[in-house]
Amino acid sequence: MNSEPQSEQIAVMALVMAAGVSRRFGEDKRRVRLKDGRTLLETTLTMVARVYPHWWLVTRPEDDLALGAAFGPGTHRRLAADHARNGLGGSLGDAFRHLLVQGETAIAAAVILADMPWLQATTCGQLNHHARAERIVLPCHEGRRGHPVLFGRDFWPMLAELQGGEGARNVVQANQQAVSVVDVGDDGIWRDIDTPQDLHGPP
Repeated sequence: MNSEPQSEQIAVMALVMAAGVSRRFGEDKRRVRLKDGRTLLETTLTMVARVYPHWWLVTRPEDDLALGAAFGPGTHRRLAADHARNGLGGSLGDAFRHLLVQGETAIAAAVILADMPWLQATTCGQLNHHARAERIVLPCHEGRRGHPVLFGRDFWPMLAELQGGEGARNVVQANQQAVSVVDVGDDGIWRDIDTPQDLHGPP
């Protein structure tokens, strides 16, 4: 179903998923520098910091990354995903188990992929206004869905059960009645960087 925005401000936190192994890219793409000199990861974190007052960066336990000025330990924290080797699903399961254990109070969590540097802050803000505890919010541009996906806290226990696989697709498919699709004017929702050639796409 299509979602109508609500007027009140909603408390949404973010999970920035940066625990992948960059097999198709050939090197650690998080460290690759874009045209402005910032790394791919710094670019994503800078955008996230503009929108979300509270977020977690999800990485592999062994990672040693330069996070840039956007990462403030007071409000932004790093979470080591012990099951990252099992794929995005493993990292998501670790992240949502951590949120539940920590007693996170946000009504929704935006799952943001770290390799989407063209995602616009205004798009994330637009999606946040649709968030509810009982909703899964998905952006759509030109008929194609993308990221971030906002999971209301009612779905966190299901996500915490993930052990591996490509991600939360099964959770979304099993709860279609809760899915709200929001049309956005941003092709950054599905423009990720998987190969070096993707870096040369339109800005």
